[in-house]
Amino acid sequence: MDFNAILRNARQQDVLLALDVISLIVLFFLFFMCFVQDILIAANIAISLLVLLTVLFVRRALEFTAFPMLLLVTTTFRLALNVASTRLILESGHTGTEAAGAIIAAFGSVIMGGNFVVGLVLFTILIIVNFMVITKGSGRIAEVAARFTLDSLPGKQMAIDADLNAGLIKEDEARQRRKDLEQETGFYGAMDGASKFVRGDAIAGLIITIINVVVGITIGVLMHDMALGEAANRYVLLTVGDGLVAYIPALTISIGAGMLVAKSGTDEVAGTALFNQLGASPRTLYVAAGLIFFISLLPDMPKLPFWLLAGGLGFAAFAVQKGILQKLLVKEEQTAAAEALAAPTAPPEQPIASLLHVDTLRLELGYGLLGMVDESKGGRLTEQIKATRRQLARELGFVIPSVRIQDNLQLKPGDYAIYIKETKAGGGALEPGYLLAMDPTGGTLPPLEGRETTEPTFGLPARWIAEGSRETAQFNGYTVVDTANVVVTHLTEVVKDNLPDLLTRMELDKLLDEAKGTHGKLIDELVPDKLAKPVLQKVLQNLLRERVSIRDLPTILEALSEVVPGQRNLTLLTEHVRARLGRQLTFQHLGADGVLPIVALSPAWEKEFTDAIVSLDKDGNERQLAMAPDKIQAFLRAANDTFSKQFNAGISPVLLTSPTARPFARLLTERTLPTVAVLAQTEIAPKAKLKTVALV
Repeated sequence: MDFNAILRNARQQDVLLALDVISLIVLFFLFFMCFVQDILIAANIAISLLVLLTVLFVRRALEFTAFPMLLLVTTTFRLALNVASTRLILESGHTGTEAAGAIIAAFGSVIMGGNFVVGLVLFTILIIVNFMVITKGSGRIAEVAARFTLDSLPGKQMAIDADLNAGLIKEDEARQRRKDLEQETGFYGAMDGASKFVRGDAIAGLIITIINVVVGITIGVLMHDMALGEAANRYVLLTVGDGLVAYIPALTISIGAGMLVAKSGTDEVAGTALFNQLGASPRTLYVAAGLIFFISLLPDMPKLPFWLLAGGLGFAAFAVQKGILQKLLVKEEQTAAAEALAAPTAPPEQPIASLLHVDTLRLELGYGLLGMVDESKGGRLTEQIKATRRQLARELGFVIPSVRIQDNLQLKPGDYAIYIKETKAGGGALEPGYLLAMDPTGGTLPPLEGRETTEPTFGLPARWIAEGSRETAQFNGYTVVDTANVVVTHLTEVVKDNLPDLLTRMELDKLLDEAKGTHGKLIDELVPDKLAKPVLQKVLQNLLRERVSIRDLPTILEALSEVVPGQRNLTLLTEHVRARLGRQLTFQHLGADGVLPIVALSPAWEKEFTDAIVSLDKDGNERQLAMAPDKIQAFLRAANDTFSKQFNAGISPVLLTSPTARPFARLLTERTLPTVAVLAQTEIAPKAKLKTVALV
C-alpha cells in the first residue's frame, strides 16, 4: 500500500470514530427493537473483554495511551444502553421476561435462580463490590500515580539534561526521552480524570436500577393491573438482568484500569511479572505448602482440598528449585530466536562511511579453509589466535589489535592472506585436510611420501602428507603441523615484523592508563610536560622494531626521565632505555644452558664503524653512518657467513658491538639478518655467562 492510500485510510478511521461518537449520543434518544438491543449488549461485553486482555498483555502502561479516551467512550456506550433498556423495561416489561431482549432475560434468570429477593441481594452485593472496591481503588491508584508523576517531572527533566550535557546520550535520544516523559505525564493525568467517569458510571447505574425497580413495579400494578408479587418478580428480574449486562463490562474495564496503572513500575507482561516474582523463592512455596497441609490436620477440616493445594505448591517449589520452569522458558526463547534467525530477512544496507574503516589486522581465507573457523566442525583457528594474542601480550608488553577473519572468494580455495592496515603483509597456499611436514635438519631425514612445497612463514622446504602419515613422519624426526598452526605461525611472525605499526596512539593511551594504577605520579610528572606522547611512542616503536618487550613500562619511563627534556634525539633516547633494560635483553637471548652465545664485532670493524660515524651538529647528538658502499657489502657478507655457520650448528647467537656502533650495525643487518639481535656491551647484565662463538 502506498503512502497516499495510508493517508486515505487514516482519514477514514478518523471519520469512522467521529460517526461512532455521534451515534453514541443519538442512542440516548432512539428506540429500537430487542434484537438490536441484544447485538449492542453483546458488543459492549466483547469490547470490555478486549480492553482487559489488551491491558494484561502490554508491557508498559504507555503502550496503551488511548485507554483514557476509550474509557470515556465505553462509559458513554454503557449509559446509552442503560437508557435504551430502561425504556424497554418500563414500556414493555408487563409483556414478558424478554421485553428488553433475550440477553437481559438470560442474565436475570441466572442471578435470580427463581427467587427475586435472593437475586436482588446478590445484585446489590455486585454493585457494592464494583462501587466500593474496584472503582474506588482504581480511581485512588490513578490519582496517586498522577500526583507522583507530576511531582517527579522536574527531576526527570534535569536528569535528561544532565545526561545530555555529560555526553552519555545524544540529542535524538534526549528528545525521545522528553517525549516519553511528556506522554507519561499526560497519560496519568488523563487516567486520573477518566477514573471519575467510572465512578460516576457506577453511581448512575445504581440510580437507574432503583428507578427501574420502583417505577417498574408501580407501572405494572397501577397501569397494567398486575399483582404486586408478579410485578415485583417481573421487573426485578428485568432490572437485575439489565444491571448485570451493564455492570459486568463496567467491572471488567474497572479492573483493567486498575491493573494498567498499577503495573507502571514493570516492563514485563502482567502474567510474566506475577509468576516470576511469586515463584522467585522456592522457600516461600515450601512454607506455604507446609502451612496448608497443617491446616488440613485441624479437627473436622476436609483434607482433600488442602492436600491437593499443598501438593501443587510443593511441586511448584521443587520445579523452581531445580530450574525446570526456567529451562522450559529458556528453551522456548531459544526456539523463538532460532525461528527468527531462520526467517529470511533483507540484509541491511551498510552506510557509505563504513567503507572508510581500516582494519588494523585482517586474515582472509579461501573457501576451502573456512572449516578452520567453524567450531562445529572442529575448527580451532579462532581460539588459537586468541591464545597467540595473549602470548604476544606477555612477550611484548602490549595487546595487539583484534584480528578480523573473513572469507575471500577471489582467493583460491586453499590460499590465505594477511593484511596490516589494508596492505598485504603475507600469505600462502595450503592443502586443506593435509599436514605439513618439515625437516628441521635441512635434508638429512629419510624421505616421505607427499607433495613437495615450501613452508610459507620461513620459506623452508616441506611436504604435504596425509593424516595417516603423521606418526611415521614424527618418528623419523619431522616437525608436523596442521594448516591452522601454519596460519597462526605466519600471522605471529607478520605481527612481530610490523610491531611498530601496531603500536598506535590509542594503544599507547591504553598502556599509560594501565600503568597509572601503580605509577600514576611518575606518568603525571613526565607525560606530556617533559616527554611528549609522540616522542614516547617513537621510542617504544624503536624498541619493538628489534622485538624488545615494553612490558616494563615503568623502567622505560624512569630511564627517559633521566635524560629528558635535555635530550631530544630519538636514537640516543632509545639507546639509553636499552641500557637500562640490559638485564631483560640479556636473559631474553640466553640459551637453554643459561649461557649467552655472542658473535663479537672484531676491532677492525669497530674501527671502521667509528671512523664512518659523522656528527651533523656541534653537540654530536645528530649522527649518521657515512661508510663506503663496498665496505657495507663486505660487512654484510662477513656477517651472513658467520651467522649462517652458527645457525647450521644449531646456535642462535647475538651480535655484540660497542655502544657507539650498535645502532648503525643494527641498521645494516636488519634487512639480511632481521632475527639477529644486536646488543651493545652496556646492555649485557653484569653476572651473565657469556660465550664467544665467532668474530665478524
